[in-house]
Amino acid sequence: MRIFSDFSEIKSAVGTEIGVSDWVEVSQDRINQFAEATCDEQWIHVDQERAAREMPGGKTIAHGLLSLALAPLFIRSVIGLKGLRNTLNYGADRIRYLAPVPAGSKLRGRVSVAEAEDVPPDGLRVNYHLVIEIEGAKKPACVAELIALHYR
Repeated sequence: MRIFSDFSEIKSAVGTEIGVSDWVEVSQDRINQFAEATCDEQWIHVDQERAAREMPGGKTIAHGLLSLALAPLFIRSVIGLKGLRNTLNYGADRIRYLAPVPAGSKLRGRVSVAEAEDVPPDGLRVNYHLVIEIEGAKKPACVAELIALHYR
């Protein structure tokens, strides 16, 4: 984990990779819980028997939004900022899903600081570039530019 002592240190990190998270398993149970929570129970996510017959690779696949929902975990695991009061999700500028995530896959996040700008009175808006990698795969599951507002 890379620890920043203040906003100026994050601003000086623009254009650099901050770190790579540990691997996180995307189990069928996790997929099922996400499906239930979001009311997206499309068979490609939850019907293992049908997926075995009809899906390439014979497995269900995770929701794209499930991969993206792991973004806070990936980012928080590689960056720390001293003196923060709170952080708010400000949104995203660009999200692309490049490869399916079969049940049982492991994902990790590769995090870079793309932009950082002061936001009065005591904030910093940071654009994080996140590449969500699939263990053993050539293509990432997702590439996203996520925006956070950090307040001290």
